Amino acid sequence: MHFPVAFRHLWLYCHRLETLAWRYSTTGSATVITKGSIFDLKRFAIHDGPGIRTTVFMRGCPLDCWWCHNPESRRPAPSEDVEVGTNCVCRRSRTALADGPVAPEQVIDEMARDIPYYEQSGGGVTFSGGEPLMQFDFLMKMLQLCRGRSIRTAVDTTGYAPTEDLERLIDLVDLFLYDLKIMDDHAHEQHVGVSNRLILDNLKMLATRGARVIIRVPLIPGITDTDPNLDAIIQFVKPLPGVEEISLLTYHRYFRHKVTDPELAAKLAGLQPKTQAEVSAMSQRLEAHGLRVKIGG
Repeated sequence: MHFPVAFRHLWLYCHRLETLAWRYSTTGSATVITKGSIFDLKRFAIHDGPGIRTTVFMRGCPLDCWWCHNPESRRPAPSEDVEVGTNCVCRRSRTALADGPVAPEQVIDEMARDIPYYEQSGGGVTFSGGEPLMQFDFLMKMLQLCRGRSIRTAVDTTGYAPTEDLERLIDLVDLFLYDLKIMDDHAHEQHVGVSNRLILDNLKMLATRGARVIIRVPLIPGITDTDPNLDAIIQFVKPLPGVEEISLLTYHRYFRHKVTDPELAAKLAGLQPKTQAEVSAMSQRLEAHGLRVKIGG
């Protein structure tokens, strides 16, 4: 179900208030936020940036992508037994760090066990979600701690965040994995729930401020993988100096067990993933314009 933009902005405001309220109830302070919430931590990840990585999945997301593979990320606080997303029920993560509010130091201490693997493979830590910038202070502190331990960092972001927040992260982030879904603004609002103007403006800002950026395009059948959308992505990305690569992320159905709403399940069942040959043709379409393309994360 999709709401008019004004209602979507109201939801985002309420979502942030809920996050702050949860932090206040668990830390006793609304002014000094030292803890945050994650819903999973994946060690030895190889699809969330270069090398061997640990991916930290943070709670909260301002978007409403109905094909979302991590719908359990949308709520800012954990439930007692299951994660309840939009029309989904998802089992709790196995990591103890997802049981409640967690300090940045706890997360980094857990990840630091794998520093030898990061060093040998050129890997590091990736902060994903959800949208990690929804917990900005928590994210900032973890990035600072990573810098102190010489751990390379990446942030996987939707780009739908205050520009000033992204600007403050540039010197702490080695690589931005930047989601780019739909170039037509009306279609973006229809499928994602918000305008894409802030997302595109933030991408331009990062690319022109010296940040390293890899753009990730999820290939949602009939929505993001169409020729007009890919051509629009080409025209937008080609002039940007900081974009190193475009990753084409093929759609898969591994998450469908999380969906409990019959209408949404039927809608997802109608999405037919592209064949390997079709995805290769999309890659060649972008490469023909001088763009570096990778299939997969």
